Amino acid sequence: MALKTQRLDRFVSEYKQLNRKSVRLILAQHRVYVDGILAKNTAQLVNRFSRIVIDDEVVQQNCTHYIMLNKPVGVVCATKDKHHKTVVDLLADDYEKTIVDELHIVGRLDLNTSGMVLLTNDSQWSQWLTSPLSQIPKCYQVLLENPMTNEYIDAFAKGMFFSYENITTRPVQLKILSPHHAEVILIEGRYHQIKRMFGRFRNKVVGLHRQSVGSLKLDEKLLLGQNRRLTKDELLTIKTQDQ
Repeated sequence: MALKTQRLDRFVSEYKQLNRKSVRLILAQHRVYVDGILAKNTAQLVNRFSRIVIDDEVVQQNCTHYIMLNKPVGVVCATKDKHHKTVVDLLADDYEKTIVDELHIVGRLDLNTSGMVLLTNDSQWSQWLTSPLSQIPKCYQVLLENPMTNEYIDAFAKGMFFSYENITTRPVQLKILSPHHAEVILIEGRYHQIKRMFGRFRNKVVGLHRQSVGSLKLDEKLLLGQNRRLTKDELLTIKTQDQ
């Protein structure tokens, strides 16, 4: 979902309960600031994260939140679940309820997959990060029941046809680290894609762990179930390097 925007004059009109003519006068008198900059254009677009000051009064100041969590196996990527603990449950002791309630999950992992999960209240950021058009690579560590051969590498690189969706996957980079251990990098996330691709070789995935999303690498200091906020440098890097 894209971040909803509205014209500045409409925002001021609704907040001050004034007509548009009066709003234009307020802006002409240099009484409105958006994100620290004097507002001059009535058609300027603002959103729920714009910091808006009118007559030296802060009338809107909502904060964005970007959180990295190391998801354990057995925890579901959902806000509520009757049978399993959720990633949101893991945040309850670390953040105010008002913050937790507005978070959503950026790219879900299934019940038996561990590793990096991102949560945010910035829908524009999450939409960009998960869009196939952005081509953000996701890196996974995979443990297999049976040993692999070099045949796997070529098959993954060519992509595989999934008849149920009637699509061919984009090329996937497979690096064999040991006979039963591989690194997989893909830029899309079809339903159980990694498990299904190895399934073509009748090789069961017994362990799956997401290590990174774009330039964001899972913090090695985070134990399973722990989380932390993304740093300004991490946000800046992924917004520039991966575009």
